[in-house]
Amino acid sequence: MVLYRWKWHRFSPPLTLKILVNSNEEGASFWVCGDDWQLIYAFTGASVANILNFRDMFPGAEQLILQNNYRSTPEILRGCQNLIRHNQKRIDKELRTENPKGGDIIVLESASEMTESLAVMSEIRDLVERKGYAYTDIAVLMRCNFQSRWIEECLLQHKIPYRIENGLCFYDRREVKVLLNYLRLIVSPNSDQGDEAFKSIINIPNRYIGRKFISELEDFRPGSGMHLYEKLKAMPIELPYVRKNVREFIQLIDPLIEDAGTRHPSEVINFLRVALDYDRAITDDDMPSPDDVKIENLNQLQLAAARFNSIQAFVDYTETFQDEAVSDNREGVRLMTIHKAKGLEFPVVFLVGMVENILPSKKGNIEEERRICFVGISRAMKLLYLSHSKTYLNQPAVRSIFLDEILGVNQPDPLS
Repeated sequence: MVLYRWKWHRFSPPLTLKILVNSNEEGASFWVCGDDWQLIYAFTGASVANILNFRDMFPGAEQLILQNNYRSTPEILRGCQNLIRHNQKRIDKELRTENPKGGDIIVLESASEMTESLAVMSEIRDLVERKGYAYTDIAVLMRCNFQSRWIEECLLQHKIPYRIENGLCFYDRREVKVLLNYLRLIVSPNSDQGDEAFKSIINIPNRYIGRKFISELEDFRPGSGMHLYEKLKAMPIELPYVRKNVREFIQLIDPLIEDAGTRHPSEVINFLRVALDYDRAITDDDMPSPDDVKIENLNQLQLAAARFNSIQAFVDYTETFQDEAVSDNREGVRLMTIHKAKGLEFPVVFLVGMVENILPSKKGNIEEERRICFVGISRAMKLLYLSHSKTYLNQPAVRSIFLDEILGVNQPDPLS
């Protein structure tokens, strides 16, 4: 971390700080604190140059380097130092600590995302049952939200409590939940569950159907015991554009209901994405990027559905995540993205998905990605696990270059 103290001079730049500070009298000063090794918000407009070039912008500024670390073991700090020294845009610092020595950084290598999650789960169980850690001592960090699915499913299956910190369970994310509700309507149209699903998706994408229409539909009584979808097919509709949209909706859903017993859930999800132009609708992009987080979540949903032979079996499975004693437990393992973990610390950290194109992201600046990784590993106080698999998203994967950098494997200092 770097601390700057700068005395005001009457005509010194920049204007923004002059406005903010206001006290630009001779002898006044202000302090700026930041860390060029942990600047990970370029997507919001933040620039590491604000720290690196501070003394050029404010000549005479005094720079104080804060190098003492009170959080992590020497082994973890060595990994942090090994990693960040590969960045060219940085201020030289030497991280120091008086904390006692700890364990070496542990690398978990797996064949797939499924076995990766099993390996993480097994280590967590061992830490709690044999080594005296509490679930709340442990955090599983990841570069992207969509990576949580495998970890969530594995923890839930083995009854290990967890909590998505400042986020939603995978199957509760809006773009995922909408398609699941389409499946619920398709597999069970004449039920209370089907009615709830119908109300949540009838206007997604926008069909110009509002609350008034739904209220009228609920009050419509063409016969006893009819549920909303059957009422929709029977109710007269005056407005031509609404009538057209409803007709198209029925033409979409009816064949899917008829074939619900034989259709594969992954196939139906893919069909809905195309028929509804759903990817474009949720991203507002004419050409949705495959790297968009919502698109990645939908891809993960299809991968999850591919393991089931029927729509009903998949829907039933996703509803097991409503067990809040496991999946939203404040005393459980913390799951979160690295960005959400910034400023936090945990005795044990697992950083998962350390493969090329995930961490580092294929669309990110390599030095910023390295800073993101630095933030992730520096959350660990006592134990740090780095995890990667040989396949990712059903494709061959290459272990992240950051792994060798952290471990110092055949990596001379690029600036030496």
